[in-house]
Amino acid sequence: MALSSNPAFNNSPAFNGRGDVAARVNAPSAEELDALYARPAATADDTGRMTYEDTIVKTVGLFAVLLVGAAIGWFIPALAIVGMIGGLVLGLVNTFKRQPSVGLIVGYAAFEGLFVGGISAFFEMAWPGVVVQAVLATLVTVGVVLALFASGKIRASARATKIFLVAMVAYLVFSLVNVALMLFNAPVAGGAFGLNSSVEIFGLPLGIVIGALAVLLASYSLVLDFDYIQRGVKSGLPASSAGRPASASW
Repeated sequence: MALSSNPAFNNSPAFNGRGDVAARVNAPSAEELDALYARPAATADDTGRMTYEDTIVKTVGLFAVLLVGAAIGWFIPALAIVGMIGGLVLGLVNTFKRQPSVGLIVGYAAFEGLFVGGISAFFEMAWPGVVVQAVLATLVTVGVVLALFASGKIRASARATKIFLVAMVAYLVFSLVNVALMLFNAPVAGGAFGLNSSVEIFGLPLGIVIGALAVLLASYSLVLDFDYIQRGVKSGLPASSAGRPASASW
């Protein structure tokens, strides 16, 4: 075959007549093909994707950080205010941040620990034994929600999530207003828990109604976390996303 005067064609195996020779020389042998097909497929860990195991490990690690913060807050209850403010700020930052940040998530867990430990110490001094009941109720709630989600009995939906977000904002605003009434000893706050102990709805103290609402909101928050993990693993999210649901569930 006559060579072209165009050097681009002359240097290309597809046009200089040497393409078939190069393909035969570089073709893998039968043994290499067998080894290639026998090689195990890449796992999610190999490709840096989110896995259930990685999520569990990171959740346990963040829970350990929270427990350390709670222990400090238990012995120094005044740090509950620091934990509340720091947890609120970092919680909002983590929620709206595009890429998860390990430092911010760990910091959120630490601040939440300070708040939980400090407020628990105050409650235990006022009502001995109430903290143990709260811990048991939390464990039962997590276990029930996890079992129902794993069995397919409950699932997150777009409509329920919208209602949940509205209820969460309303609950947050009410809590902040109630805390302000308590701190400034407003006359309308007629009890130790402000409006919670002075107002009744259908014959029930507002505190009981608000407590029931908080349990429902916490339960659906767990549903959203479990749904996030499930969808994240199936869609192959980066491994760095494994710690985000854990930080959002507290």
